[in-house]
Amino acid sequence: MELTHLDENGKAIMVDVGDKDVTLRTARGYACVRMQPETLRTLLDGGLKKGDALAAARIAGIMAAKRTFELIPLCHNIPIESVKIDFEDNGADRLYIYSSLRCSYKTGVEMEALTAVSVAALTVYDMCKAIDRGMTVEEIRLLEKTGGKSDYRYEG
Repeated sequence: MELTHLDENGKAIMVDVGDKDVTLRTARGYACVRMQPETLRTLLDGGLKKGDALAAARIAGIMAAKRTFELIPLCHNIPIESVKIDFEDNGADRLYIYSSLRCSYKTGVEMEALTAVSVAALTVYDMCKAIDRGMTVEEIRLLEKTGGKSDYRYEG
């Protein structure tokens, strides 16, 4: 498979999407934050001194998705139509973070989906670190992408 971000001399380039068709593109990202069970209970009960960590993480994830092109070299500035951030927990020690993005453009929103869950997870860490510095951000992955030349679905 050819790497599209390198020219014939191996130098980094921004992919030219000028000749591509505009199509509906979607992507879903995932991250997991592992923490102490007491931390998860405090987070879900809204008992953090810093405030509502999930609301802050949701906003941070949305903002990060919109600014991915400023954070990841060679990413295009994409006209995102929709960003959703959702949370689930396992009732014990894990918070699951999901992003869902949509745009109609010439390139996909995979990096935006991954950036959204990454920054949302880091925001959860920041909001909870006073009571649990041992938290870990794990399993950041692309769950699904549609549109363009091919579709993808994580089968794990």
